[in-house]
Amino acid sequence: MTDTDASPGPVGIVEVAALAGVSPATVSRALRGIPGVSTATRQLVQKAAADLGYVASPQASALARGRTSAIGVLAPWISRWFFTAVIEGAQDVVTARGYDLLLYPLGANAGPDAQPVDTRGLHKRVDGVLGLNVPVTMRPATLKTLAAPLVTVGSTIPGVPGVRVDDQLVGYLAARHLIDLGHRRIAFLGLDPDDMYGFTVARDRHTGYCRALAEAGLPTHPADVEITGFAVEAGEAALEHQLAIADWDPAALPTAIVAVSDEVAMGVLYAARHRGIRVPQDLSVVGVDNHDLSHLFDLTTVGQPVRQQGAIAAQMLLDLIDGRGVGGGEPVRLLEPGLVVRNTTAPPRAH
Repeated sequence: MTDTDASPGPVGIVEVAALAGVSPATVSRALRGIPGVSTATRQLVQKAAADLGYVASPQASALARGRTSAIGVLAPWISRWFFTAVIEGAQDVVTARGYDLLLYPLGANAGPDAQPVDTRGLHKRVDGVLGLNVPVTMRPATLKTLAAPLVTVGSTIPGVPGVRVDDQLVGYLAARHLIDLGHRRIAFLGLDPDDMYGFTVARDRHTGYCRALAEAGLPTHPADVEITGFAVEAGEAALEHQLAIADWDPAALPTAIVAVSDEVAMGVLYAARHRGIRVPQDLSVVGVDNHDLSHLFDLTTVGQPVRQQGAIAAQMLLDLIDGRGVGGGEPVRLLEPGLVVRNTTAPPRAH
């Protein structure tokens, strides 16, 4: 093979400098827009770069500015729909600004006996961090060593900007809808086994549910409250347990259920169908989130703008990275949930 048969190597800054007749440092300054380069020289360098097909590396340009062009995402779970949807919303914003997302799953570090995540060197790999439902075991002792800007989603840390919904209002709206339909015995499925780690979403939704019942003068029954977490199979198991408590008599069940998430509600609907319990004729069900699949189940739900939370948090973080502070002057943006009525709720069954 002759030299002319060989594929040319990648064009670098040295080749551009040689063609333009200037130093590589001048090429670097000219292409990065740094002052100290004359207009004529800048145009000469730009023409040489265009003639050679040279494209500056975004990573190299970022590093030259002391940036990594990366955003870190701390998330306790990546399999739950909420977290994947938040990340999708954030990615749309950061990608448009030339940033990459680097995912740091907390995994077992969410547990009470786990070692805290070491964030001391995280700022060397990312320009900022999104913290999704940051567990209490990480704050404030661990996060105070974080030298990069931080914005939270779904949880709050004193003095740290964030985005979330009012989860007490979420629980209240779900229960209030059922009360307005005439239901007087409403179950809550369910509390979160991870609450001990500082994840308060389920507890807050339960608080809102209790407030709605108290306003209506309705009692709360301990047997009508289940610990489920947020998974589909937990909803299925919870309804089976409710049936066991009712001595397998569907007529002895509560007439309505507030599920802590749409995924739990989907499990309830699955179990009800297999047990011959009609929804909504025998049992009304309300979920939370407005999950992407909730319309396929015709599920009444309290929707929250999940992807919007990710997008807003990402924009807040980029503003902090650029030194603009957080827009709007509010350290925490509180977004409004909204009731989405479909066909899993109706007035209670006749006795």
